Amino acid sequence: MAHRILIVDDERMLTDLLSEHLGECGYETLAANSGGEALRLLQKGPDLILLDINMPGTDGLELCRSIRGHVSCPIIFLTARISEQDKINGFGFGGDDYITKPFSLKELTARVAAHLRRDERARRGSSVLTTADGLLMDLSSRRVYFGETEIVFSKKEFDLMEYLITYRGQVFDRERIYESVWGLDAEGDSGVVKEHIRKIRSKLREATRREYIETVWGVGYKWKD
Repeated sequence: MAHRILIVDDERMLTDLLSEHLGECGYETLAANSGGEALRLLQKGPDLILLDINMPGTDGLELCRSIRGHVSCPIIFLTARISEQDKINGFGFGGDDYITKPFSLKELTARVAAHLRRDERARRGSSVLTTADGLLMDLSSRRVYFGETEIVFSKKEFDLMEYLITYRGQVFDRERIYESVWGLDAEGDSGVVKEHIRKIRSKLREATRREYIETVWGVGYKWKD
């Protein structure tokens, strides 16, 4: 059965565009152009919600809070707001991620797929992440293996690897990685990400003779898909 995605935005042109695109990607889509319409469509049981923050009438953040009273599926904010406080507010109201307008359909589709995969793993209780060549991350024991060899990582190194491999193929800048792995209230700055990436690469290279984390110059890092 196809995943069902609820798209909530007051711009009908955008909901039509996203509905058509995601439909072509194999998803079932529902579209709402108001908060009231979105709440009514929750009875359809969406697997993921794309939610505009700048909704007229009921603010998108308040709408997110109301939605969270009915469903637990991933919510990705569509927003032109990019301040740190906006991010804090969005996560505090129950959002799982955000994508800044204007955005590419390719990036949006990748984020949707990643969140759906993560949600499915949580529902199945799966605790193992793997790559095609045999690298294995056991999330329960927090251990990493390549074949029979264990590769030892610090807590933050493991957390950073888990984040990148979960969203493999997507590019994240250092600020996004720092916010997601260290937390919005962490003391320090995103410069620490570069050093952790260096250590992870070194350990993986020594054990596997392979490169897993790619630097996209001028943009950020991604786990090679």
